[in-house]
Amino acid sequence: MTRNKTPSVKRIAAKAKPAAKKAAPKVKAAPAAPAKILPRHPKARVADGHGSKAALAKAIAPLLARTDQDTGALEDRLKKASNAQLLRLQRATQTLQKKYGNREKLIVAIGEAQRKAKDKDYLAKLDTYSLPVLLDLAAAGSVRA
Repeated sequence: MTRNKTPSVKRIAAKAKPAAKKAAPKVKAAPAAPAKILPRHPKARVADGHGSKAALAKAIAPLLARTDQDTGALEDRLKKASNAQLLRLQRATQTLQKKYGNREKLIVAIGEAQRKAKDKDYLAKLDTYSLPVLLDLAAAGSVRA
């Protein structure tokens, strides 16, 4: 059997390529000041912002303490807490200071939002709650209002 092959066609002349346009040289802008890269790990964030875990615990202990709590004992307990928990508590204390000023004003604001400002037992019970719980109650009360 014979194969029917088509004869290959040789190209006589290669197609001329169009001349490439030379691009203008890129002008490099002056390097911008590098953005400060913050550490991601909680231990590094505590060290970067406060120096040590003990310093952060000492800074947030007075704001977290209830009226019947000793700040020194609370500070000792906070030194044993995890770095992530200390950072969470620090955000809570910053929110407290920005929005309400102190713990007593926060409790009064929650009582007014719940329409229980005159109920002394309710306000006394609120004083036993932790700061993050109080902030959650205040946020829920503001949504309802």
